[in-house]
Amino acid sequence: MEPIKKVAKTIKEHLWGILNAIVLKVSNGPAEGINSRIKMIKVRSRGFRNKERFANAIYFHLGGLDLYPDGITR
Repeated sequence: MEPIKKVAKTIKEHLWGILNAIVLKVSNGPAEGINSRIKMIKVRSRGFRNKERFANAIYFHLGGLDLYPDGITR
């Protein structure tokens, strides 16, 4: 019976957030995806000398820039 009480308490505590997610059809999935990609950039780089270089790496990898020369398609 205790596990059921624990689930009921959790639902009660987060009821407004659950209802907002259902009614408004919003999710933090996209934000979590971007965060995951930023963490991967940080891991692969094995550290940055300063915050500006870290920010530049994020812009470079996630900025959506088209860096291919003219005439070349992906």
